Amino acid sequence: MSGYAALLRGVNVSGHRKIAMADLRDLLTGLGFADVRTLLQSGNATFSADGTDAAALEGLLEATLLERLDLTTRVLVRTGDDLRSVMAAHPFAAKADNGSKMVALFLSANPAPEVAAEHDPRVLDPENIAVGDRVVYQWCPDGISNAPVLGPWLERRWKVAVTGRNWNTVGKLAALL
Repeated sequence: MSGYAALLRGVNVSGHRKIAMADLRDLLTGLGFADVRTLLQSGNATFSADGTDAAALEGLLEATLLERLDLTTRVLVRTGDDLRSVMAAHPFAAKADNGSKMVALFLSANPAPEVAAEHDPRVLDPENIAVGDRVVYQWCPDGISNAPVLGPWLERRWKVAVTGRNWNTVGKLAALL
């Protein structure tokens, strides 16, 4: 059995795309997954499954959420190894003494190299933003609420789905796996 984290995009934000975490746990358990746990109210779940790849799980979860809960949202799935790699590659470890000032923006895919090379320095400030493997790291020295909102820009320019989690949440998800 492999451990996975499901990251639901944009749920329970400002009263939109509501889903109770108990319903999410029931849905995952009903699909036959084991060790199902949720974290916070923002669409984070961990579970174990046999021999399934992350891309297949994303499609299954998106379709099942729509069918059973009438919820349309993107789901990005990462393995425990994926999350540990994201944490190990942390480019701002020396700065990030406070995990609530660090964001990991998970991408559905790596952007095409020629698109990723078109950095807009006003948006992708190299002192506070770094691109990794299917992740963009954002250090927010003045707090997340005062930082540039990258997700929509990345989705428009890079043509990928994006969902962000603060660094504390990433660490907790990795620990659960």
